[in-house]
Amino acid sequence: MEFIDTHTHLYLDEFSEDREGVLLNAQNAGVQKFLLPNIDSKSLPALLELCAKHPNSCYPMIGLHPTSVNKEYEKELQIVENQLKKGDFIAIGEVGIDLYWDKSFKKEQYTAFRTQIQWSLDYHLPLIIHSRDAHREIMDIVGDYKNTGLKGIFHCFTGSEEEALEIIDHGFLIGIGGVLSFKNSKLKESIANIPLEHIVLETDSPFLAPAPYRGKRNESAYIAIIAEHLARIKQQNIEEVAYRTTQNAINLFHITL
Repeated sequence: MEFIDTHTHLYLDEFSEDREGVLLNAQNAGVQKFLLPNIDSKSLPALLELCAKHPNSCYPMIGLHPTSVNKEYEKELQIVENQLKKGDFIAIGEVGIDLYWDKSFKKEQYTAFRTQIQWSLDYHLPLIIHSRDAHREIMDIVGDYKNTGLKGIFHCFTGSEEEALEIIDHGFLIGIGGVLSFKNSKLKESIANIPLEHIVLETDSPFLAPAPYRGKRNESAYIAIIAEHLARIKQQNIEEVAYRTTQNAINLFHITL
């Protein structure tokens, strides 16, 4: 089986002491590619360094995370744009709206999101969306770009079936991670009727580790655990889940195994 972790922050300090071992463990579990979303200018050097060290397995995205949008957001966006002009990135991400932690820069988050949507269109790159307590706000904005060719992934989806269908109707894939394994998660019911052709797998490591590792550091190797849960929900074998979700990622990001 071959997997692609479509969303991992493997460059963060949580992996500073054993990053190479974590990569090896994931590869031994079948994970062939690691797609790395950016957070802001502080995270970018480590992300680019890791991708330069492992150019055949680690792929960079570029974007400004909504929780990093503050009074200096225009300077941060300029850094993103400068990188876009000279870099080789596979997506615009991780971007979006987060109204869970802080609403102080809500207006600025909207502006930053729209700016990065336009870059996604201009550079013909998928958009990786972070949505927390902001589904309606995000869909209202994304709706303005329907039929423009805008596409990408709603990362770490935890919403309802109705929300999933709305996302799919706008041309996006659903990113499924460790939350699927949580005992009290309603995600199982939400995606029960969503065809595999609309789903990709992700870890969001080091965050949101699946059971039985919940509360501990997440790793890309745990993609296989998420796939097992998805296979049970879909009543399909894990090989089919691995194949379909991996093909979805290959088609979206135009990468090869």
